[in-house]
Amino acid sequence: MINEIEKLHGEMTAWRKDIHKYPELKFEEFRTSELVSKNLNEFGIEVHRGLAKTGVVGRISNGKGPSIGLRADMDALPLQEKNLFEHKSCNLGKMHACGHDGHTAMLLGAAKYLSVSRNFKGTVNFIFQPAEEGGGGGEVMIKDGLFEKFPMDSVYGLHNWPNIPAGIFGIGAGPIMAAADTFDLTINGKGGHAAMPDQCIDPIFIASQVLNAFQAIPSRETHPLDSVVISITKIQAGDTYNIIPDSVKMSGTVRTFIKDTQNHTLENIRRIVNGICKSFGATCELKFFYGYPATVNSIKETDISSNTVIELFGEEKLIRNPKPSMGSEDFAYMLQEKPGCYVWLGVGPSANEEGCMLHSSSYDFNDEVLTIGASYWVKLVENTLSL
Repeated sequence: MINEIEKLHGEMTAWRKDIHKYPELKFEEFRTSELVSKNLNEFGIEVHRGLAKTGVVGRISNGKGPSIGLRADMDALPLQEKNLFEHKSCNLGKMHACGHDGHTAMLLGAAKYLSVSRNFKGTVNFIFQPAEEGGGGGEVMIKDGLFEKFPMDSVYGLHNWPNIPAGIFGIGAGPIMAAADTFDLTINGKGGHAAMPDQCIDPIFIASQVLNAFQAIPSRETHPLDSVVISITKIQAGDTYNIIPDSVKMSGTVRTFIKDTQNHTLENIRRIVNGICKSFGATCELKFFYGYPATVNSIKETDISSNTVIELFGEEKLIRNPKPSMGSEDFAYMLQEKPGCYVWLGVGPSANEEGCMLHSSSYDFNDEVLTIGASYWVKLVENTLSL
């Protein structure tokens, strides 16, 4: 099977580089969705368009049996590319710096192979999702009726991972990526002359106490085996040297894996802010914004994914239960609705050391793993929907 999919490597590479060259941001993936739909039609696959505006679902039914979903994201990032190769971005300020071009190409390759082999019994849904990067396209597809229009028993996702050697999979049950919430905080004090702080309520000093106190939440308010990250990413206050301002604005992010920990952390933030501000005579305004939930893999589907990798490539190509990432992923919404598994496929270091990390302006997907990813998808279908 791998040898047959290897014959598609050139075609997958061409798709990948074409998508990379013409990146599109969230809910604007019109050209990409057209490329996907055109190819699925040519493969003889039933195509449905319009979920989440630019989403595409391809569907192959081969007799009675279970139904599964395979998902790839299609959108790019608002980033100016630094690469100079021929397939560099043609769209100013837009770039495929997270490998979604590769995800789309691998799933297309698997779809082409399965459209011919049909070595399964049941239904495969190829989900090409828009707007993973900050648009919550997965949630929008669900709200638009993804699982009602295309019933599925389980759903699977895959993401390239530069921190893992090329061709190695990282798979684990339970939380694999974090919930990502944000907050805005305004501390209102009393401004005045910087030489007369006793006549003021200094919001900058109060903000410094709040910032320090926040770090007690992970270390003193959270179970030692649980994980919480609180990062203040923006502080705005004052305009000149000799004036204590009236207020300070702070913004930040909170990352957690467990729902109870998420709720407890946000309660602690509110308690700390209110308590410190009150103790210094200041007032505050705190607003929370819930982002993507934690990405949580179910046990059965994780075992299916792991066994698929072992069967195809051997135990040595599998990292079991890798350290979860504090990054976030909107595939989490699909896993809230259906059991499934989200895996990492290692792509190794980039030829350009600056491009090793996701979201780097020098990043480029490693085309050597296209066959590996497509083969994983095909074998996963064959194992899950065995004849």
